[in-house]
Amino acid sequence: MSPLPRALLWDRMVEVGTDIALVDLRPDKLLAHGQVVAAEPVPHACRYQLTTVDGFATDTMTVESEGAGWQREVRLERTGNSWRVITSEQGKFGSVQLPGIVDPGRLGGVLDVDLEATALTNTLPIRRLGLLGAEPGTTHTVPMAWIRVPSLQVIPVEQTYTVIDADTIRYSSGSFTADLTVDKDGFVVNYPGYASLVV
Repeated sequence: MSPLPRALLWDRMVEVGTDIALVDLRPDKLLAHGQVVAAEPVPHACRYQLTTVDGFATDTMTVESEGAGWQREVRLERTGNSWRVITSEQGKFGSVQLPGIVDPGRLGGVLDVDLEATALTNTLPIRRLGLLGAEPGTTHTVPMAWIRVPSLQVIPVEQTYTVIDADTIRYSSGSFTADLTVDKDGFVVNYPGYASLVV
């Protein structure tokens, strides 16, 4: 992969750790790769590569998590209106379920992938749905492929994004809600209780 022109670094607020993403934001798509290092639930590193198609819908997402004595990988590839999910694992990581998803057909209709470990992936629906500059009160609920970290389980969920003002977008999923502060490009500056952009 060629060098990417912008670096984003978030300080993780829920646990000891950092999240760095190198990104190439184009008018209609995003390329990125990054790494998260965290202490909970066990010390681990998580590396990812992300590409979108025009319109900011996810095209591919490859994620690897690694800790003492174990390593896991999951790759999601869009194939038309469905997803191909490829997984691998080495070593033993507690009693958690295997990485990936048993039935990728449950991801039908999903356009976005949300990686639990990084605030970067919130940018994808924000850009794709045209929420930057939209009228306050504009709201969209979308299906999402949520990748848990460090287990790399893939879980289909619904997420809702609502414009509060020019700099604030409310994110909710299930009973969870957070008001995200974003910059002019849609990158998260502050995710209360979770992550804060350093640079």
